[in-house]
Amino acid sequence: MPRDSPNLTKAGILWFRRDLRLNDNPALSAALSHGRVYCLYIHAPEEEKPWLPGGATKWWLHQTLLEFNKSLTELGSGLILRSGTSSLEIIREIAIEKNVSKVFWNRLYDPKIVARDKKIKKSLIDEGLSVESFNGSLLTEPWEMKTGAGGPYKVYTPYSKSVLAKIECPKATVKPSSIDSDWPLETDDFEKSLEALNLYPKIDWHLGLEKDWHPGEKGALEALSSFVSNSSRVYSKERDIPSVLGTSKLSPHLHFGEISPWQVWRGIEKSKLDAGEKFAYQRQIIWRDFAHSLIFNFPKTPKHPLREEYKNFPWRKNSRYLRAWQKGETGYPIVDAGMRELWRTGWMHNRVRMVASSLLVKHLLQPWQEGAKWFWDTLVDADLANNTMGWQWVAGSGADAAPYFRVFNPVRQGERFDSKGEYVRRWVPELKDMPDK
Repeated sequence: MPRDSPNLTKAGILWFRRDLRLNDNPALSAALSHGRVYCLYIHAPEEEKPWLPGGATKWWLHQTLLEFNKSLTELGSGLILRSGTSSLEIIREIAIEKNVSKVFWNRLYDPKIVARDKKIKKSLIDEGLSVESFNGSLLTEPWEMKTGAGGPYKVYTPYSKSVLAKIECPKATVKPSSIDSDWPLETDDFEKSLEALNLYPKIDWHLGLEKDWHPGEKGALEALSSFVSNSSRVYSKERDIPSVLGTSKLSPHLHFGEISPWQVWRGIEKSKLDAGEKFAYQRQIIWRDFAHSLIFNFPKTPKHPLREEYKNFPWRKNSRYLRAWQKGETGYPIVDAGMRELWRTGWMHNRVRMVASSLLVKHLLQPWQEGAKWFWDTLVDADLANNTMGWQWVAGSGADAAPYFRVFNPVRQGERFDSKGEYVRRWVPELKDMPDK
């Protein structure tokens, strides 16, 4: 039965998901304007099957939740951490306990989550609550960009032109100085609840992650500042050289919402880079939007080819080939270096991702879905939309995959982008004494 709306308090639940930041957070801003706020994070992996968080992203999630709770506590509000099989039941329970009148969240676009959120929203409204959601993770909503015929884009170039013609950088919402909440600030209880989620690895595989990454909003802002202050790193000529730090490495921070794409966009605009350098990187932010548009409009693509003619492609499944690729033991130096970098750090340079993916699909004829599964489990920036688009692009079965027969020659790629063998020597030490050629 609907709740007695006149008796509800001016309090709201702010349901955090992949938006773990205090700066430039539209849902947070709206919730604070409403009144008292109860900050909630729900760990309900059963609702996301079959795309459960991989090992690397679980490690990152553990770290960023720990950092985010500290940030909230400094403002007077702890993070309510709950786990279960039904997000709706958890929200309903807290709403009744605290007599709230409204629920806020920033939208997500993975197919199963979209369907879940629609059901939750309808159920809460039927029970007398107000629900308000916001775009806190993309430049544009997936349903906003339409072709002249009214359908979704399948090619990046016209999509990006449409985005650039329509978008206007919104004014950033500011970080609050305090949060009105009567939730007890019991750090020890939070840490116990976090440990109970079993996100942290039980083996020393994660040690490379701790050295290379700083999860959390502070780490994200520091990464952006470092990136835009050093022009040689901003998608310059060195962006394709895996042995140097020529890319932003902001992808995991963006995935978990520790920083918004508009914060990155503004950071690029305010930098001293020339117009060409700025646009080169901003195109990559639009690529990210394009990936989310594709998965929203074509929800079957994480498992099935976008182009139907590839549905019955004659893959030659071979567990030995797949395992050699996963372990970085293919015999192709730049590929093996990339796969070992991935295992130790949870990340792989984008150029090497394309080369390694092409080898698995085009040379070894292994299904792209197998590669997508491995990346999903081992990348700290594993994102369903980006992962799906990238693998379908390499396989030739997805959007913007022209020519479909594109093959990355792993020998020539190594000669061109690691000519002195610096990258290979770092990650494949058994080759370190070999001459460059």
